[in-house]
Amino acid sequence: MTNPDSDDGDPQVPIVCGECETGSRVPLSDLADSIERHNEQLHDGDDVAEVDPDVADRIADLIAEELGLLES
Repeated sequence: MTNPDSDDGDPQVPIVCGECETGSRVPLSDLADSIERHNEQLHDGDDVAEVDPDVADRIADLIAEELGLLES
């Protein structure tokens, strides 16, 4: 996985690969392509690399909160 510089203000998102035991940060705009490229090149297309699970969970919580899905 790569760690390109992002001087344009694009948020950096942590991605991890448990099989390779690697991690990096990529610009949000390159996220899907970076994960797909890593998985294609190193794992025969299997979904191994992913957004850091803690970050993905937090994003899901924020979206659910914004949509009012967590209100009782």
